[in-house]
Amino acid sequence: MSVRVWLGLSIFFSAVAGLGAQTAVEIDLEEQMAYLLQDGRPVLASPISSGRYGHLTRNGSFKVLEKERTHYSSMYGKIVDARGNTIVADADADMRVPPGGKFIPAPMHYFMRFTGADGMHAGYLPGYPASHGCVRMPPENAIAFFNSVSVGTPVTVFGRTLVGRYSDRSRSMFPRPNNRFADPRFRSPFDPRFAPPPPPWWP
Repeated sequence: MSVRVWLGLSIFFSAVAGLGAQTAVEIDLEEQMAYLLQDGRPVLASPISSGRYGHLTRNGSFKVLEKERTHYSSMYGKIVDARGNTIVADADADMRVPPGGKFIPAPMHYFMRFTGADGMHAGYLPGYPASHGCVRMPPENAIAFFNSVSVGTPVTVFGRTLVGRYSDRSRSMFPRPNNRFADPRFRSPFDPRFAPPPPPWWP
């Protein structure tokens, strides 16, 4: 067998093996982290902001139901006056809008719905659970998750949402001792290139 044929077959079988890799997402509400897994091994970790009290993100086993790159909420957003000034920053679609004003739906780009109206998407992370049930991620991580998952990809949500703010909790690129990804069978679970970014500091 010639080297060229052997190389061609190697590339073909490598591609087939890559297509067969099992992708999954795990979301830890207590740690406020999401993990992208390939064949059971975490390849990307992202800080998140999940549902706040009154709008908690549901625990359970789900699947990605749909993906939409440019998505806007049909229920939440802000209300602006005739000059475009925000008068209600956290508004519901059924709230009264003043004359000349309007309701502007909240952007939820790179949306990956997994239960009801809730999904993962790019959004603002204040450092603690703050959403209406969705799982917000930094834009660069939302894009990476969006490009990696497909409709049908398993999504597991676990842990309980703790009382209090998360902003004073330090984040590390390495898992905490009680994190399940510290299991020795994962060896070195995180590629340094995919370390979660520090918490955002923009307003």
